[in-house]
Amino acid sequence: MKKTVALLFALVMAFSVCACSQPTPVDAPAEENTEIAAPAEETPAEKPHFDKLTLEFVPSKDADVIIAGTENLPELVKAEMSNLGYDIDEVDITVGTSYDATGEAMSAGSIDLGWLPGGTYALYSDDTDVILTATRNGLSNDSTDPKTWNGEANATQKNGPQVTYYRSLIYATPSEYGKKLAEKVNNGEALTWEDLDGAKWAVQKTSSSAGYIYPSMWLMANYDGKKISDLTNVIPLDSGYGTAFSYAAAEQVDIIVCYADGRNDYEASWILPTDEQDETGKQGMGRTESIWNELNVIGVTEGIYNDTVAISKASQYYTPEIVAALQDCFINIINTDEGKAIFDVYSHTGYAKATDSDYDGARAALKAVSD
Repeated sequence: MKKTVALLFALVMAFSVCACSQPTPVDAPAEENTEIAAPAEETPAEKPHFDKLTLEFVPSKDADVIIAGTENLPELVKAEMSNLGYDIDEVDITVGTSYDATGEAMSAGSIDLGWLPGGTYALYSDDTDVILTATRNGLSNDSTDPKTWNGEANATQKNGPQVTYYRSLIYATPSEYGKKLAEKVNNGEALTWEDLDGAKWAVQKTSSSAGYIYPSMWLMANYDGKKISDLTNVIPLDSGYGTAFSYAAAEQVDIIVCYADGRNDYEASWILPTDEQDETGKQGMGRTESIWNELNVIGVTEGIYNDTVAISKASQYYTPEIVAALQDCFINIINTDEGKAIFDVYSHTGYAKATDSDYDGARAALKAVSD
């Protein structure tokens, strides 16, 4: 009996093993396993989020002109930074009360990005870092001979090749004394130090490349090391080049200094009545004769390395990844028609990535006029 039971048990086990090892037919439906969960979908990583990006421009143009000209920039920056992986709720644009005020605000960390001339950047580069250099259309005239810049026939055009530098010009105004200086230069006569020291000058703050540093270097090169600080009668201006041109038009000063295409920017407003504005918002200056005939160049400086876009080292955006995104952001914006129109307020037509060492020359210039 025991043998019979054992034999039956062995046959049952053998049959079970064979049944389990049979292959599933190719056309048989696979048995659904309801106990295994489907793999979860990956959640996209959230973009880094920032409340506000603050931008400030120096007052090299009238503040209301800059604000009007950059009105659409905040939305363009937010959209482009979003494309590059960063969400920013607000982009705030201001105009500094002076070049130094913008530099100080960036040093304190209250402004993230600033559009600074090379000299201003050199002065504040311990606390700021350049990320972009502006390119611009060169002018039709790049001569160092001042008389070739004067008169309606020599009106400069912004149609030259893309350049990374510009010049500053020393202008004689239509005041009685200014006309005497212009007459000498246009007749090919050299001005003496006494000629220049007898004039009333209007200049920008000491960190302005075109409005102080390079005109001072022009004096040093031509008048035995003498500088603007050695002149007898100098009026420092806090409110930018618009004030300098209005002083010139009112014949309140004899000499002003400005970037080389300054007359292009004030050509229309120069001859408008004082109660009118040109299409960019510049107030009329009440002259009746062309600015090219009335505001004569009497000196031409060496080339000045172009303006910067700099970032505060105290900014939350001062990281290699975000700096790279900001560089791409503004390069992409200025390569659009809308972006070109916005940055035309500064005569910027492009941006190139920059490094701090690009402005070693600006530091040397700043040191030369400060010693």
